[in-house]
Order: sequence, then structure tokens, then C-alpha cells
Amino acid sequence: MEHHDREGVAAFYAPDEPLAAGTSASLGEGVLHHVRVRRLGLGSRIALLDGQGHRAEGTLVRLSRTSGTVDVESVTVHAPLAPVHLLVPIADRDRMLWLAEKCAELGATSWRPVLYRRSRSVKPRGEGPTFVGKVRARMAAALEQSGGAWLPAIYPEGTLARAVSALPDGGRFVLEASGSPILGHRLAAPVTIAVGPEGGMEPEELEEFERAGFTRVALGGHTLRFETAAISGLAVARSALALVERPHGS
Repeated sequence: MEHHDREGVAAFYAPDEPLAAGTSASLGEGVLHHVRVRRLGLGSRIALLDGQGHRAEGTLVRLSRTSGTVDVESVTVHAPLAPVHLLVPIADRDRMLWLAEKCAELGATSWRPVLYRRSRSVKPRGEGPTFVGKVRARMAAALEQSGGAWLPAIYPEGTLARAVSALPDGGRFVLEASGSPILGHRLAAPVTIAVGPEGGMEPEELEEFERAGFTRVALGGHTLRFETAAISGLAVARSALALVERPHGS
């Protein structure tokens, strides 16, 4: 989980280490492994990300077989992006992991898996504590590579009823081919985008979304795979919110 993201600075996800300028940060086992793989040595420039908006930069000053230390010289605090929450289907394991990477790259605020009726027939499907750990690892690697500062919040998998009851207020949209074009709607933060399973949602599930205040919206004239729909919807929402938040005249 490492990437040379700017001016030769190797970036690593280090959520367990307090980051403050003028202090020393100990490298955890996972980060230490990647430091060795990259053959970084004393004097190497390193950035540490906590996934909560903090980016520390410093110099590798100690390195042994079992430990490493970075002298932190500066810490930048990045404000979170406007909230865009995703409801994703419990689906094929590998395709969900791929989607998790893209959600982190595009700056999703949260990731909440939903067990739809058609999710139950998928094997192997992405669920359970071990899978959640893999999702977090994929997101962390994508965060390092994209230059982001905030890791999406990962919520437990659950039923549709449980998912919608836990959502914040704000614009709610469910991606559905029969819906109206998404760009015809005003998107203002916070936004929640719901994506159905492969094969589509049952009519009862769509009705449950609508009772919860969701609007059916479409991304085009074709039926999209769930991961394509999710990243497309997220990208549209991010672009629309960026226009809303951009200072006048910029």
C-alpha cells in the first residue's frame, strides 16, 4: 500500500499512529513491509495518511528488520469533500473489491452494502468480517495512489430496511434504467446514491426506496453492471457538487 504521489514522496496509509509535526512516528508492520519492498532507505521522504484528513510528511530516520521511524516535519489537514454516500449491492466478491478501490479514488464518503433479494443467489459473494478487511485494504491502497486524504466510512452489511433507516437526510437517488436522467436533478450535499444488484431490483425493493424518499434516476439508455453504475453515479455526483461549491468566478 504505497505510491510515489508527488516529488518522490512515498505515501503510506498509517491509521494507528498519531500524526503531529515535530514528533516521531513509528511504522507499523504493514507499512514497514512496503518500505522494504520499495527498498527505501534512511533519508527517504515519506508521507503518512490516517484516512481522516491528515497527511504527515517527513524523513525516514531509523530502519531495522523489526522497526522504522519517520521524523514528522509537517502535517496538512484536508477538509472532507461534500458528502456522497453509496449503497452498494452485496454481489460478486472480486467485483465488489474492484468497486471499493474506485469508490476511494472518487472520494465516496461512505460504503454501505445491502443484501438484496438477488444478492442471496450470488457465489462467492462479498460479505463477512474477512471481506470487510479486504475492502478496507483495497480502499487504503487506492487512497495512497489517488492522493486523497479521507477513507470512506465502511458500514456493516444489512438489509435494505436497515440501510435506509440509517441514512442521513438529503438528496436520495436510486439508479434505475427506467428513471429520469440524473443530470436533470439538482444535486446538493449530502447525497445518497443507491445501486441495485446484478439482474436488477425487485419491484418491492424499488417501492421501499421510494417510500424512503429516493428518486429513480438513470445514467443512460443501457442497463449497466452494478460496479459501472456505482462509479458513474459517484463521478456525476462529485462533479455536480464541485460545481456547486466552486467559488464564484473561479
